[in-house]
Amino acid sequence: MELHNILTFIIVATLLVISPGPNGFLIAKTVSLSGRKAGFANVWGFVTAFYVHGTLSIFGISVFLLHCTEAFYILKIVGAAYLVWLGIKSLCNVSKVSEIKQNSNGENSQKEMSVRKAYIEGFLTNVLNPKVSIFYLAAFPQFLTVNDSAYNAYALVSAHATINFVWFSAMVMLLSSVKKATSNIKFRKWLNSITGVIFISFGAKLAFLKP
Repeated sequence: MELHNILTFIIVATLLVISPGPNGFLIAKTVSLSGRKAGFANVWGFVTAFYVHGTLSIFGISVFLLHCTEAFYILKIVGAAYLVWLGIKSLCNVSKVSEIKQNSNGENSQKEMSVRKAYIEGFLTNVLNPKVSIFYLAAFPQFLTVNDSAYNAYALVSAHATINFVWFSAMVMLLSSVKKATSNIKFRKWLNSITGVIFISFGAKLAFLKP
């Protein structure tokens, strides 16, 4: 594997990771509502999904999505429906937050998301996203040569996963450091409202995505 291909891939992957998308909004919602551990669970879910997409691409299975319109359509609709469902759930939480009573310590008594559930949300948000599939199908092979082994391909997937982990872990740490501010009921209502609208928008945009 040539060095300039590796460096170019790292630059492209970095730009993709830091660009605004569902992952960042999911992290912001999870950390503010459920804390640092749940936020890191989201991140590990992202990483796992990258390896799933990478494996499908390396073994050529993702090609099926490109050439089979029905399969791509099904994945697209399922992914869009999931994002819209997350958005609707966030909007529904706005009214619930209004009913929450603060305890004597001033902390919110809303039930926090479990680490397992946060991991699943992070995983599904990425594994059901056809845009990630398209990246690994269309762009990912451009950085490999016919002489590269599966080991080299997984090295690139690991680089992408590492960049993702570092970026969103930093976001988790930053948000958890201001947990007291983000625990404010007015902030939670605002965050749930914004997150809900954005997730529904991402879902609607994904629903109209063409191969």
